[in-house]
Amino acid sequence: MAKEKKLVEAITSMEEDFAQWYTDVVLKSDLVDYTSVKGCMVIKPAGYAIWENIQHELDRRFKETGVENVYLPMFIPESLLQKEKDHVEGFAPEVAWVTHGGLEPLQERLCVRPTSETLFCDFYAKEIHSHRDLPKVYNQWCSVVRWEKTTRPFLRSREFLWQEGHTAHATAEEAEERTIQMLNVYADFCEQELAIPVIKGQKTDKEKFAGAEATYTIESLMHDGKALQSGTSHNFGDGFAQAFDIQYTDKDNTLKHVHQTSWGMTTRMIGAIIMVHGDNSGLKLPPRIAPIQVMIVPIRQDAEGVMDKSQEVLKALKGCDIRAKIDATDKSPGWKFSEQEMRGIPIRIELGPKDIEKNQAVLVRRDTREKFVVSIEDIPAKAEELLEVIQNEMFNRALEHRNSHTYDAKTYEEFQKTIEEKPGFIRAMWCGSQECEDKIKEDTAATSRCIPFTQDQISDTCVCCGKPAKKMVYWGRAY
Repeated sequence: MAKEKKLVEAITSMEEDFAQWYTDVVLKSDLVDYTSVKGCMVIKPAGYAIWENIQHELDRRFKETGVENVYLPMFIPESLLQKEKDHVEGFAPEVAWVTHGGLEPLQERLCVRPTSETLFCDFYAKEIHSHRDLPKVYNQWCSVVRWEKTTRPFLRSREFLWQEGHTAHATAEEAEERTIQMLNVYADFCEQELAIPVIKGQKTDKEKFAGAEATYTIESLMHDGKALQSGTSHNFGDGFAQAFDIQYTDKDNTLKHVHQTSWGMTTRMIGAIIMVHGDNSGLKLPPRIAPIQVMIVPIRQDAEGVMDKSQEVLKALKGCDIRAKIDATDKSPGWKFSEQEMRGIPIRIELGPKDIEKNQAVLVRRDTREKFVVSIEDIPAKAEELLEVIQNEMFNRALEHRNSHTYDAKTYEEFQKTIEEKPGFIRAMWCGSQECEDKIKEDTAATSRCIPFTQDQISDTCVCCGKPAKKMVYWGRAY
C-alpha cells in the first residue's frame, strides 16, 4: 500500500496548484520528458500515441473535404519571408534563424519555419496558371519552431507538431466557404472525439493572424477557468496573392489573383484534454481518442488459467475493434490500478481466479470509478456500451462546467469583479475599438477570445467605455 499511496501523492492537487498539477500529470503519466534543448520536449510513446489518434482522425476528416497532403521545406529564405510585411512583423519576435551551413556563413539567413504561408505562396505562384488549376486544397503535417520565452509541455513549446492547411481559390466566396468549413471540421472533431465543447467565432482585428483578412477560432474552457484557443482558420483574401504575384487566367481570359486560406491545429490539444478532463488521480482520456481503451488487469496472474482467460478476453475485445491490452507486469494489482488511473485508460477489467470460477469479471470506469460485474462472454458488449456512455458523459460534464463558468457583465465594475472572483468566460458587449480592448487587457489580463457567430444582446452599451455596442464578445484569461 505504501507504494500505491506514493503514486497518487506524486500529483499535486489541482485545487492547491493547478499549474503544478498539470506538470505532474504530464510527467507522471509518461507523456513527455524534458530535454537538454530548453523549451523542447520528448513526446514519449504514451503521448505520441494520442497525437497519432488525433492525426489519424483529423486527416480522415480533412480528406473527406477534398484535402491532399504535401510536404514543404522547413527553411524559409529571409527575402521570401519579407515579401508580406504584416506577416513577418507578426512573427519576427519568435523566429529562429540559421546563419551557417557547416562552417561557412550563408549568403542569406534562413528562417526555421514558424508557419509556412510564404513557402506555400512561393509554390503556388509556380503551380497555378489557369482557372483549371483551382482550387488547390493542400495540408502538411510537420513541426514548427517559435522561440517562446515561457514554455510548458504541449501548451507552449519552442518546437511543436501540427498540421497546416493552405488553400487557393478562384473567388472570395469560395475562400470564405473553405475557411468556415475547416473551422466546423475542428469544432466537430473537438466535441465528438475529444469531448471538449467549443465556442465558434471570429477574432477581433487585434487578435487575428498576421496578414489575414479574418481569423476564425474555436475556444474551449479549461478546468481552472482559463481559455484555450483550440484551432484557427484564416481567410487571407488576396493579400498574400498580390504580394507573391499568384495569378491565374480566368474563363474570360483575364488575369486574376487567387484567394487563400490557412488553418491549423496542434499538439496543444493534448494539453487541452488533460486540463478539461483530468483529476487529482491523473488523466481521463475520452475513449475515442484513447490509445488503450480497455486495460485487463489479471489478479494473481501466476494462478492457473488466469493469463489464458485474460488472453481470451483480449482476443474477444480486439475482435470488436476495441483497443485493449493486458497489464502482465509483476507489479501489485493495487499499483496497476493506480497506474491505469494515472494514464487515463477509460475502462479497467479485473480478472482473477475467483472471478473465473464464477465466469465473471469486474469492469471499472475511469471517469466515475463505477464498477460492473459482468459475465465473461458479455465483456465485449458491455465494454462497447460503456465506452460510448463514458464518451458522452465526459462531454456533458465538460459542457456543464463551461456553462456554469460563463458569466454576463453589463458594467466595467461587474466585469472586473467577475474576472477576479469567478474564473471563466465573460460575455460582454464591445464598441469595436481597440482602445477598449487594450484597456480591458491592461486592467484585467483578460483578452477577447472571439466574437461568437451566435450573438446575444447583453446590453446596448460597451462594457468598457459605455458607448453604443456593436458586438457581444467572449472574454477571458487564456493560456
